[in-house]
Amino acid sequence: MSEEIVVFCACGSEGESEEIATELVTQRLAACVNVSSPARSFYRWQGKVESAAEWLLSIKTTRARFADLASAISSLHSYELPEIVALPIVAGSVPYLKWLNESVHG
Repeated sequence: MSEEIVVFCACGSEGESEEIATELVTQRLAACVNVSSPARSFYRWQGKVESAAEWLLSIKTTRARFADLASAISSLHSYELPEIVALPIVAGSVPYLKWLNESVHG
């Protein structure tokens, strides 16, 4: 199975998304973080259907860095329960995946 993963995390503001993205790359927990413009999210929270504008982070990293990355997001995030979900990268260009691994593992 592939070592590389993409982690998704939604943030409540542009500033928060930029702060988390910068910190993850600075700490070498992520090779790259894309911040998507605000999207409207619909979800159930504390028994009610809610909606909010959120900024989505697409975080490229490895399985080996996931626990530390999740811990960092949890400590930086304003949400009581931040979204931190990972999907495997099933294929990718060899040079890109090599760069991704070098970026997070030094």
